[in-house]
Amino acid sequence: MKRILFVDDEMNILDGIRRMLYTERKRWDMQFALGGEAALEAFKDGSFDVVIVDMRMPGMDGATLLGHIRKISPGTARVILSGYSEDSSARRAIPVAHRFLSKPSSADELKTTIDRLCTLQDVLSTPEIRKVVGSIGELPSLSSTYLELTEAVLNANISIGQVANIIGKDVAMSAKILQLVNSAFFGLAQNVLNMSSAVSYLGIDTIKNVALASEAFRILVPDPRIPPWVCAAMQQHAGQTAAIANALPTDHINHDLTVVAALLHDIGSLFLASAMPDQFCAAIALVESRKCRIFEAEEELLGTSHAEIGAYLLGLWGIPNPVVEAIAFHHQPSRIQQTVFDCTAAVYVADVLSHELEAHPNDVAGLEIEEPDRSCLARLGVLAKYSEFRVLALECYK
Repeated sequence: MKRILFVDDEMNILDGIRRMLYTERKRWDMQFALGGEAALEAFKDGSFDVVIVDMRMPGMDGATLLGHIRKISPGTARVILSGYSEDSSARRAIPVAHRFLSKPSSADELKTTIDRLCTLQDVLSTPEIRKVVGSIGELPSLSSTYLELTEAVLNANISIGQVANIIGKDVAMSAKILQLVNSAFFGLAQNVLNMSSAVSYLGIDTIKNVALASEAFRILVPDPRIPPWVCAAMQQHAGQTAAIANALPTDHINHDLTVVAALLHDIGSLFLASAMPDQFCAAIALVESRKCRIFEAEEELLGTSHAEIGAYLLGLWGIPNPVVEAIAFHHQPSRIQQTVFDCTAAVYVADVLSHELEAHPNDVAGLEIEEPDRSCLARLGVLAKYSEFRVLALECYK
């Protein structure tokens, strides 16, 4: 049974949540803490799978509390509740919160959020994942430049020049960012030759996402036995998928998170090509002989796939939870509860469209949708719109 902790400084709000989620009492062990100190006391009796905390509390606010919980129970999924008026103070919770929910939240929103967080935890803690990661040894880490950039952009007053200076200290990162910025994905009218111009054209948040993608492709270099075109093809597919995801309808989609998830959705494949080249090549061979999908071949050989492996790595890097979730389920989004067309659904659709266009660059309009994609699109509620998505994707591909 999953253990869920709710924290607020007002008992009537906690009582309201208790009543609202009463029907879930048989599958969740729900506890309620009045304030931050009581929440920390509750952790002395054992960890929780999910903690949902109000941002504005006297003495110890939500961001401070989640910082303590991250230290004492790093495996706990951390959610913060904040109102519109608290946006500026809630920025402090960005490094420590996995999800943000607005106040007041409905029962359906709370249940969906908890269910999805628990599903992701279960997927990323399987023995198969641990076996694969454990067999590799030391996992790659992000550079100090990227970590400095991540911390800097939390400052709402940071300037374009300051961001450019941070990136400019790392020549390799600068070169990779400029390469991505000048790729077909961004479709800029002219070449961008320096970092200040790149930040100015694309904005600080987008540059941070591009920096993350450049870090991943820089750190995870395929084994010399794997042809160079493999990594180049991965980068091209990543950029194309991101462009399509960015063009999809905006309702319920955070475009910054969706673009970075699309850019990194196959990072697990790059990880395998870098750290487990024999298994990577074996999976490719199985795809060719069986005519199956790559994640199916990986699951047969490894018990898990590049989707879960990539999500696990990004989780270690502290990448936002919605991005980790989108990558973990980008082949099978129906494994989690879907109520809206969100980041996870968008990355799945963009990936399917990108693969279609790579195989049939001039004629996708009349293609038959393969199973199980047809069933998945129907479950997501977008099967009827898929022809429209194909038109958007074709424009990106041009």
